[in-house]
Amino acid sequence: TEVEVLVDDSELSELKKNIGHAKEKLYGHFGQSGRRAEKNRLAHGCEGILRTTGQHPGGIVVLPHGEEIYSFTPIQRPANDMKTSIITTHFEYHSIDHNLLKLDILGHDDPTMIRFLQDATGVDLNEIKFDDKVVMELFSSTAPLGITSKDIRDIPTGTLGIPEFGTDFVIGMLVDTQPKNFSDLIRISGLSHGTDVWTGNAQELVNTEGMELSECICCRDDIMLYLIAKGMDPELSFKTMESVRKGKGLKDEMKEAMIAANVPEWYIDSCLKIKYMFPKAHAAAYVMMAWRVAWFKINKPLAYYSGFFSIRAGIIDYATMCTGLATLEDTLQQLLDKYKKVGKKKMTASELDQIRDMRLIEEMYKRGYEFAPIDLKTVDAKYFRQIDDKRIMPSLKTIEGVGGSQADNLVNAIVEASKDGDFLSVDDFRARTGCSANLAQKFKDLGLLGDIPDTNQMSIFDFLN
Repeated sequence: TEVEVLVDDSELSELKKNIGHAKEKLYGHFGQSGRRAEKNRLAHGCEGILRTTGQHPGGIVVLPHGEEIYSFTPIQRPANDMKTSIITTHFEYHSIDHNLLKLDILGHDDPTMIRFLQDATGVDLNEIKFDDKVVMELFSSTAPLGITSKDIRDIPTGTLGIPEFGTDFVIGMLVDTQPKNFSDLIRISGLSHGTDVWTGNAQELVNTEGMELSECICCRDDIMLYLIAKGMDPELSFKTMESVRKGKGLKDEMKEAMIAANVPEWYIDSCLKIKYMFPKAHAAAYVMMAWRVAWFKINKPLAYYSGFFSIRAGIIDYATMCTGLATLEDTLQQLLDKYKKVGKKKMTASELDQIRDMRLIEEMYKRGYEFAPIDLKTVDAKYFRQIDDKRIMPSLKTIEGVGGSQADNLVNAIVEASKDGDFLSVDDFRARTGCSANLAQKFKDLGLLGDIPDTNQMSIFDFLN
């Protein structure tokens, strides 16, 4: 197969140089030498090929009975590790998609979050109705949380931390569209996952033309169903939907059939702008998850915050995020000031995660809830836990320097050591738990070890006093 790679002259020169080095290594590997002309010929043949392969997190290729993947594409192993059991196809999927079926089996945090909330509260998901007016209000107001938008830096909705609806982009969509029911949320999910479906397209129709959300093209299914309702041939309606949702626009026969069916010009123009569209079934599944999480946020807030901080949050630092509202707000303001100054593209992924997480922590404080100090004898290594009606205890991994299996091991060591009595000093704590000196000192600085002395030894002056 041929793969077109767009490079400028400097990149092409560098690529040729790298290919030349690779050829030298290849000849050396087999103990051979070659003429310069032969090396250049082989190097020229390598120009334009893929230098790296992409790996889909959950793409499963389904083969016909009796066939092997080698019948359709070469395979390779990542990082040239011939011992690994993992293999990837060499060709980009769309070069073989006319012969093979690919299933997207993706991993999501939402089901894990839902299970956590069920276990923490005992609530049956069947109790959560999709016509709950209070939950619906959360997508347009902060009132269901018992706070105002001014309490959380003028964020107009209560959807911070709600999957699919907590980003600034989608919050802006909620403000523009003012969804009134569950089906509107499905449309918004379709719009937010598409490419050139909302921005420069449906957004203009809603804001400048006064069009209702239900009239816009939101999910790929909308096109086929709309065209069939207009009287177009069902098969042609399906092909039109497929062409538009893949960003291939409209063929002449499609456009002619749409005009003959009295499809409005704005609808045809909207189809021509679209580069990718989300399926309605995906959108509905995502919104169902989001709705349930929103219900817990309103009705079981401490379980919700515990679940979010345990499962969905990035790196939460105990010292700056969990020791009081004042410290949190100072750090958050610094990050927001930087965001305004340099823009999103120059912020690190970690900083953007911190802004998201600290906004939610600030909201939690404003609702009247807070963090309890970590108790080393009862703390969990990974999960935040509800302590009482107003507080949750952070996990041990929120302390800088503690992470992964280290947190589990340290929690187990502290529990076992505590069975032999209280810790007499920092040195005693270290000796009985195997904790490092730096981490033990951090625990003391954070007040987690109480007022115990650094050492068990007493000076003569302590004795005389």
